Amino acid sequence: MNLCKIYSPGTCLRNYKFIRNLSMSGQRRENSKDSKPKTGILMLNMGGPSKVEQVGEYLLRIMTDRDMMQLPIQSKLGPWIAKRRTPEVMKKYSEIGGGSPILKWSNLQGELMCQELDKISPESGPHKHYVAFRYADPLTDVTLQQLEADGIEHTIIFSQYPQYSCATSGSSFNAIWNYYKNRGLPKNMKLSIIDRWPTHSLLARTFAERIKDQLKHFDEKIKKDVMILFSAHSIPLKNLNRGDAYPSEVAATVHMVMNELNYCNPYHLVWQSKVGPLPWLGPFTDEAIRGYVKQGKKHFIIVPIAFVNEHIETLHELDIEYCDELAHELKIEKIRRAAAPNDHPLFIQALADIVKNHLHSKSAISPKFITRCPHCVNTNCLSSKTWFSKNCHL
Repeated sequence: MNLCKIYSPGTCLRNYKFIRNLSMSGQRRENSKDSKPKTGILMLNMGGPSKVEQVGEYLLRIMTDRDMMQLPIQSKLGPWIAKRRTPEVMKKYSEIGGGSPILKWSNLQGELMCQELDKISPESGPHKHYVAFRYADPLTDVTLQQLEADGIEHTIIFSQYPQYSCATSGSSFNAIWNYYKNRGLPKNMKLSIIDRWPTHSLLARTFAERIKDQLKHFDEKIKKDVMILFSAHSIPLKNLNRGDAYPSEVAATVHMVMNELNYCNPYHLVWQSKVGPLPWLGPFTDEAIRGYVKQGKKHFIIVPIAFVNEHIETLHELDIEYCDELAHELKIEKIRRAAAPNDHPLFIQALADIVKNHLHSKSAISPKFITRCPHCVNTNCLSSKTWFSKNCHL
């Protein structure tokens, strides 16, 4: 299934209801009907509300998570912000089909990955994927209970953020530590971690293919002048100054993708989804588009370089707000958005290859993961990394 779509002013696809009908076997289906799963792949992500009615609870979880953001008197201010933003965000989800497709994509990716793993790494199979979301169902603690009930021998915690950030990957890992810190791991289960993978060659090739798909829609006379904007979720500047590795890892992915493309077009890394009044890392995607239009640029491709599947920030922010509304305002001749990796065959191969290489490695946890930012002040981070370093084994 290829969901790469055409994005040009006035023709943005606002309705992704058909994604909601993707067939999926669900969390409880085993990849082998006859065998108990041996290796569990725990796929971490932020998640998103599958229904509009779940938006308020989703925002409340985000706004009260101090790993995600630090607010004064957060226990009071967080719920107030969540309640205030809920109607606006509900409207956005309504405009993309009534909910986020991220769970359906994650299950599809996980199932295809495990099918591939059963072929290329039979000694560690059968494999079964599990989805653990930070702010939406299935929540992390519920999924961990399912892992235990299934009697998984080896759980690989596989972050679905290719580039590591303390606010995203870090928060998910802290949630796992918080679940186990007073329980202890199941006696017969090993634990290991894949915390980042920004420069995997197949990830770069996937994005390169997505970009090539969009370049085909530009006239040969102007194709080489199309501006490629790699857009990633921004972070507060205080996070960057603290030492968060995320911006440098996103830039590394961009470099790998453009190397695959032989640097065929002008390009730039830009940032989206700023929230609140504090200074955030820029240039921002919409402001960069405005700036390049002023410089005479008329043709663009936007690439969601830090997202592995479609969700609100691709389907609404990039597609509706930028590729439709902003493009119409600025009279851009043509702007298109490359699809997220989704179920691209190269991306599924990437996921399986990353897990296989991890299984065959001698390292259950990377030195980078257990190294804190130089100016880290998060005591949860210290406790979490200490716990993982003691409890991860291959």
